[in-house]
Amino acid sequence: MPLRKLFLTTALAAALALPARAEDAGGYLAARSAIIASDFAEAAQYYARALVRDPGNISLLENAATAYLGLGDLDRAAPIARRLIQSGAESQLSGLILLGDAARNGNWSTIGQDLDAGLTVGPLFDGLARAWALVGDGQMTAAIEAFDVIGTNQGVEAFGLYHKALALASVGDFEGAAEIFSGETGNTIRLTRRGLIAYVEVLSQLERDADALELITATFGSNLDPYLEDVKRRLEAGEVLPFSTVRRAEDGMAEVYYSIASALQGEAQQAYTLLYSRMALALRPDHIDALLMTAELLEDLERYDLATEVYDTVPRDDPSFHAAELGRAEALRRSGREDAAIEVLRQLTKSHGELPLVHVTLGDTLRGMERFEESIQPYDDALALIETPEEQHWIVYFARGISHERTGEWDKAEADFRKALELRPEQPQVMNYLGYSFLEMQSNYDEALDLIERAVALRPDSGYIIDSLGWGLYRLGRYEEAVGHMEKAVELMPIDPVVNDHLGDVYWAVGRKREAEFQWHRALSFIDHEEASGDIDPDRVRRKLEVGLDQVLEEEGAPPLKMANDSN
Repeated sequence: MPLRKLFLTTALAAALALPARAEDAGGYLAARSAIIASDFAEAAQYYARALVRDPGNISLLENAATAYLGLGDLDRAAPIARRLIQSGAESQLSGLILLGDAARNGNWSTIGQDLDAGLTVGPLFDGLARAWALVGDGQMTAAIEAFDVIGTNQGVEAFGLYHKALALASVGDFEGAAEIFSGETGNTIRLTRRGLIAYVEVLSQLERDADALELITATFGSNLDPYLEDVKRRLEAGEVLPFSTVRRAEDGMAEVYYSIASALQGEAQQAYTLLYSRMALALRPDHIDALLMTAELLEDLERYDLATEVYDTVPRDDPSFHAAELGRAEALRRSGREDAAIEVLRQLTKSHGELPLVHVTLGDTLRGMERFEESIQPYDDALALIETPEEQHWIVYFARGISHERTGEWDKAEADFRKALELRPEQPQVMNYLGYSFLEMQSNYDEALDLIERAVALRPDSGYIIDSLGWGLYRLGRYEEAVGHMEKAVELMPIDPVVNDHLGDVYWAVGRKREAEFQWHRALSFIDHEEASGDIDPDRVRRKLEVGLDQVLEEEGAPPLKMANDSN
């Protein structure tokens, strides 16, 4: 059974219920609209007011708890969850909140009692919560047995093994934890980045520093982020790393929420996954991975102000501060505060200027804003930090090449594109961009077509690349050959103005003038005049509709279609 089916919530379904009283319908509808849009602050206000009038309404209670938890306010969510249980409702959300609240307050026996009484979230969550409650209650033997039971359930064995290893390490049994992490028990589990760091900490506690360093290199390579660089430095200095992944049972419960949130991410709705990551933070505010996940989920939900607030909680001296600032800049950019995003990134280049990623992100952000000239220096700074370019660095050369091309520095652009292809031969995006650029400059037609044909072979379903091939054939005067490719490109990208415009030109060249005019009209209808990229000139398209392509080419001093055709 897919994991998302193990954790379905009733909260969104409850949002569709009708209010008990007709006179409350306006406020209720506003609340319902807010919760569906994940506007948790607005929803919390509406539902709180509605509950004053109708305190026993299960739907209102469920949604109010959801809204408060979406805001990360467990103090307000927990009493509402208790009222839900007291009302006799079967609420998975109440279990999610109350079991975590009990762990936060150290009420370990309460967790087992509540589970026995029927409070539930789902089989996996319930099993892990029971096991960690036993750890918190000092019943380690019973806890290990509970983890082992989970490890025998098909589909979730890895969860039981992983949490058993964390529990063993949390009480100092590092040998037992290492045996599980290494797969020596006969059951291999795929460790996430967080799990691998936990394993490194275990190896350090066992004074197996060489093994820990080897694990880091084998898993993460030589390009380490600040956190891993710090871990590596401390290991090389002979420092024993504390086991910080799970320090106590409360951390273990936080890890339950985070583990399930990680499994749900990409499988379930973001608003639902957010409830788990928020609970992880409620139990452990310094859980950086849960913090970054929470902020990313809020970004996906377009709650940019909330995302920014979460990113802001990462301390400046934390090794993950740069990751939080990169996320904050992206949230600001997506919220329309582009200048603020650029300022965050510029400050980050001062505080973390040794990281190529910081400079690349600044360059990418400026380039995305079409501030191409400004974007070049950050790319230069990033590449200056890379002593020996490796395959993964092709994207930096490609990005800088685009900026050079857009600022008219073609020699530098071509050099960057060819360097990118040297690092990543046959990279279709680069081949397409280089080939298309040659076409636009009306030079190197043979190489241009060869590059684009190879790119199409690698990406046969890419509308952009197929458009380039069709346009290349058109530029070469091979109009009939171009038609099929351009038509396929439009099928793949039906509302792209440039592709529709190109198809119009190709139709005109083969004498299908009415169809050409239809495509030009379509191209005009798809142009976003507020965000025009410069790749298509609406005035030129209108002129083609007025006088035809032949007249436009003559006015531009370009070779006529027949001449281009005759020359080939």
